[in-house]
Amino acid sequence: METSAYGASLAGGAFDFSSFIKQPQTLLRLFSWLFSIVVFATIVSEGYINESTGQDTKCIFNQSDSACSYGVSIGVLAFLACVIFIILDAYFPQISNANERKYIVLGDLVFSGAWTFLWFVCFCVLANQWSKTVNPAGIPADAARAVVAFSFFSIATWALLTVFALKRYRQGLDSIDSGYTDPVSDHTSTYPSAYPGAPQNYQQSPFSTTSSGEGGYQPPAY
Repeated sequence: METSAYGASLAGGAFDFSSFIKQPQTLLRLFSWLFSIVVFATIVSEGYINESTGQDTKCIFNQSDSACSYGVSIGVLAFLACVIFIILDAYFPQISNANERKYIVLGDLVFSGAWTFLWFVCFCVLANQWSKTVNPAGIPADAARAVVAFSFFSIATWALLTVFALKRYRQGLDSIDSGYTDPVSDHTSTYPSAYPGAPQNYQQSPFSTTSSGEGGYQPPAY
């Protein structure tokens, strides 16, 4: 019987691209990857404008450079993480070591949970700064709204990735904890007799020992 750990068989197998791309976790990673591109690429390309009185560029979100820098940083790191975890997901069934699988799933769980929170902070910061922008003239409003919207969408995708990682982590614990029974603690095991046809149940010895230490013979009961 094949042993499974963390949602995949330990026996390994050939990589099936069609089934891999249809997995909900893979689709969520692709959506997260796309949303991160929209966020940081939009900020880099249209998130800074020149002031009318000078040559310095300012962030379109209430001229808060920290807001734009935060959005770009979170987006770029999310983009790289999605690529890494997609590669690990494709290679995951071929990993035969349960401990290595545990570390990958645990890293996925921690990172996805952290990025769910960081995307939430990013959405709150960008939405707050955009609501305080007092001079929207000349500012690409559609680009700013797209950044805020896709930051919100990223919260949902990374939250679902956290749920999938937690589910896979619990599957790994269940398959390892319940798949093995210690024979020493298993009192229901039966030990067959060395001679075929011999009775399997042990009976009391026909010789009994008295309190004085002398043995006596008792005929077997039929």
